[in-house]
Amino acid sequence: MTAFARPELVAAPEWLADQLGRHDLRILDVRWRPDGTAAAAFAAGHIPGAAHVDWRTELIAPEAPETGPGLRLAGPDQVAAAMSRAGIGDGTSLVIYDDSLGLYAARAWWSLRVYGFESARVLDGGLPAWIAEGRPLSNASYPPATAVFTPRANPRMRLTTADVRSLLGSPDVILIDARAAAEYRGLEGNARRLGHIPGAINVAVGAMHVPGSQRLRDGAEIRDLLLKANVPRGRRIVTYDGAGVAAAKLAFILALVGYDDVAVYDGGWSEWGDRLDLPVDR
Repeated sequence: MTAFARPELVAAPEWLADQLGRHDLRILDVRWRPDGTAAAAFAAGHIPGAAHVDWRTELIAPEAPETGPGLRLAGPDQVAAAMSRAGIGDGTSLVIYDDSLGLYAARAWWSLRVYGFESARVLDGGLPAWIAEGRPLSNASYPPATAVFTPRANPRMRLTTADVRSLLGSPDVILIDARAAAEYRGLEGNARRLGHIPGAINVAVGAMHVPGSQRLRDGAEIRDLLLKANVPRGRRIVTYDGAGVAAAKLAFILALVGYDDVAVYDGGWSEWGDRLDLPVDR
């Protein structure tokens, strides 16, 4: 794991193993299962000292009829309450992991960044990398001491549909669609309309990982891939996908390799594609 411009955003398994037991370090397990069995998976084995948060319910706002489908970030009070229960607060450092390419871990990382918490890392390779290196697991679960999490909103990191619409055609902004190429091209998808936001380029987040692995590519490789996809530095970047998960992972990777001004449109294609009043390219 080399050549990252901001190595403080990522944790290698060996680094985390050396830090276990540090008084100011918290570990957050955000594994998620559609059938609701993530808590059972956590109980069966997790990184020692970790707390579990269901990001899908605790860090996502309740769906509202006026906004339709999507995984919009919860408000500051809801996020602060979830973090406080997990023992994550002001003055603590955090490592976040999952077992799904870091997608949910990166979504949690971005959610906390939106509210001003910047001392969080994503575990490279997640739980599979930890286990592959023979690191210890625990099935002990002790309620963490409640912490004080003070949200400090950073509105530049999160955009709404109205925000994105206002940026269409701007020479100062790059829209990046983090979905697979078939969805970007409008060949498949789940929204009412298929395609992509006009002007967006396609950078599939899966290409940022070592093939057959959940580990990230080397930083130099990632930068080369981004340059080949025409993602230059020095411009504002907005990422999106179906509902803000792969988009958050791509935003994390962009920050890791040195892109400074990156926002996520968490309404994503699930909202844009369902809105008949918004333009679509295929």
